[in-house]
Amino acid sequence: MAHKWRDIRHNLSPEAEAEIRRQVELAPVVMQLHRLREARNLTQTSLAQVLNVNQGAVSKLERRTDMYVSTLRSYLKAMGAELQIKAIFPDGEVIIEQFEDLASGRDDSAA
Repeated sequence: MAHKWRDIRHNLSPEAEAEIRRQVELAPVVMQLHRLREARNLTQTSLAQVLNVNQGAVSKLERRTDMYVSTLRSYLKAMGAELQIKAIFPDGEVIIEQFEDLASGRDDSAA
C-alpha cells in the first residue's frame, strides 16, 4: 500500500528532516536543453535570433545527443550562461580548462 509523503514526514525526527532538506539543496538540477530554454522563458525563435540561425536549427540542436563543445557553449551563452566542464571523481571535482580557449578564439593545441 502506498503512503503519502506528508503522512510519513510526521514520523521523522527534526534531524532527519534537516538532512533531507540539505540533500535536496545539494542535488544537482538536471534538465534537457529544451527544458532549460523553457525554464528561462525563451522561445526557439528568440534564441535563434541571438544565435543568427533559423528556428529549425535551434530545434535540431535541442534534439541532438552529441555536439561540439563550441556549439553547446554558444547555445548556453545565448541564454546568458557559461559552460563549465568538470571531471567528477569520488574524492573530488576538477574543472577542465582545456575548452576555455574555445570561448576566446585561441587555440593553444598547435603550440
